Amino acid sequence: MRTYCIKTAGPADLDGARVVMLDTVYRDFGTGYVPRWHGDIIDPAAAYLTPVRHTLLVALDGVDGDVVATAALDSRGPAHPPNPQHVAARFPSGESAQLRRVYVRPAHRRRGLARRLVAELLAFAAADGGYRSVYLHTDPTVEGAEGFWRSLGKVVHDEREDPDGGQPVVHFEIPLPSLTP
Repeated sequence: MRTYCIKTAGPADLDGARVVMLDTVYRDFGTGYVPRWHGDIIDPAAAYLTPVRHTLLVALDGVDGDVVATAALDSRGPAHPPNPQHVAARFPSGESAQLRRVYVRPAHRRRGLARRLVAELLAFAAADGGYRSVYLHTDPTVEGAEGFWRSLGKVVHDEREDPDGGQPVVHFEIPLPSLTP
């Protein structure tokens, strides 16, 4: 059985994390790099390592030490536009932890890595003490993504149900764990 080390990313992990993220936006999303959506991928240190309330986690393959998965959290709520106004209002910046870049290389999927990474991000958000909610959005056309997030949270808006057809984006709230025993 393959083993993995999950840790907070440091400067030495950023190139590997960036490769996982870029491979995902090109391969799984089919969008490629879009500066207005993916600036944090190019400079993950500024996005996740420098701000105190942000974090980037990586999963390292126990065999070769390569970064095989990423998961990030920041304090920026969803912006309107492009997100619906009611979603942006429900998850204001500073009070909302947003999960981002939960990506696992295809060869390492179905091994619990994403679930472990998200659990650590939720623990980070709870320990911060300033977050009142956890938000994320996903592209339901990516295989397994919608089902995974539905297993962890509740849908707050599915843009596919909008009168104009909307974008293939589903917005979720994930329960913030309690620190009290």
